[in-house]
Amino acid sequence: MPATATPPRTEFAAESTTETDDALARRLRPLNVGVALQNLLLWVPVEKMFMTQIGFDAVAIALVAAVYATVAPVLEVPFGILADRWSRTGMMILASLALAASSAVGGLSTTPATYAGAAGLLGVFFALNSGTVESVVYDTVVEETGSGDGYERWIGRVHVVEAIALVVSAVLGGLLAALASARVTYSATVPLVAAAVLAFRRCREPQLHRRTERVSFRRQALATVRVLTADRAVRPVVLLTALTAVVAQLVFEFGPLWLVSLHAPAALYGPYWAALVSTGGLGGWLASRARLHRPAVAIGFGASLVFAAILPVLSHTLTVVIAGQVLVALAAAMIGVRAGRLLHDAVGAHLRAGVSSGAGTLSWLIFLPVSVLFGQLSRGLGVQAAGLLIVLLVLSVAALLTHAAHRPSPAVPAGRAATEPTCEPIPTTG
Repeated sequence: MPATATPPRTEFAAESTTETDDALARRLRPLNVGVALQNLLLWVPVEKMFMTQIGFDAVAIALVAAVYATVAPVLEVPFGILADRWSRTGMMILASLALAASSAVGGLSTTPATYAGAAGLLGVFFALNSGTVESVVYDTVVEETGSGDGYERWIGRVHVVEAIALVVSAVLGGLLAALASARVTYSATVPLVAAAVLAFRRCREPQLHRRTERVSFRRQALATVRVLTADRAVRPVVLLTALTAVVAQLVFEFGPLWLVSLHAPAALYGPYWAALVSTGGLGGWLASRARLHRPAVAIGFGASLVFAAILPVLSHTLTVVIAGQVLVALAAAMIGVRAGRLLHDAVGAHLRAGVSSGAGTLSWLIFLPVSVLFGQLSRGLGVQAAGLLIVLLVLSVAALLTHAAHRPSPAVPAGRAATEPTCEPIPTTG
């Protein structure tokens, strides 16, 4: 038989990979559009200014932040379990409606009391949305490829879309507030976020989580809690996921205080915030290329993260402080993607959203007391001394990242991930 009768195996592999990538891109396109619309929050860059216009002071702002920070962790796990039992895209649709309602109530508010209602709806949005996008992406990758190996690359693309939308909304929101008013940015956000519903309705949701034996809500909740608390292989991954989220949230919430303490010019705040929000997209893009599963890379990456976290504590130079914060946020975004991969690998499809939401709940429960302590230390000793809290958390993240790289992934094989029951079998009668 002539040697040219059979095409090279690598050519078949390349064609197969291209076809799979095209299929994944088509399936995830409506999801990416919906995520982009969800993140076009024009009011975010001018929220604090609007709040002061309707009577807020610093204490009232902190109390309203506590509203959504309390609502979200209370509802996250129940909503995550509901997403596993019902529909992840359905939960994303409900989340978009809650976000649109929050924006509408915020724009109509004339007092701090009414604005607290918007904050409560924002907490409902966070709870409804928690873990859903990541679960949809992971299960879609498994359905199309047979494994979760491409998860980091595809969730990275989603994070790039998020970051672009946030940067665009920051620019457009500032311009709209300057041309009209801060209140207008809220009403202009409502149709953009509501349009995400149309995009999510076009998503073809993966069905892996529906192939398991149906059990009661109570038994599925117990199974989810058991995975979160009793599985020794999963617990470090859950803690890594939660602590990484806390580090990122602290940088975003309190990072601007360094600029205030160092008397940064007003013109610097816009580029500074754009640099911070862009780290989510850049980190998502870099995550699949960083090889954080290798022990040597994980150790070096962790050491670099600790060094970056120390910079704002020791330096009084704006460029050094901003560089340190941006590097911490970038590293947190990359580690968050890696931790998400490990978490989704470790549980069956029918528990993924619930377990992811559990990690989100843990991050809120850690963030609340840490943020209060950060505020007290900042008031008494200065923001740089308070920054030592971020350094301590970063040390824990680096240690857990190294631990994860030295241990085999607690993976559920992709072929069984959808059908392997984590709950006990349902007893039959008759």
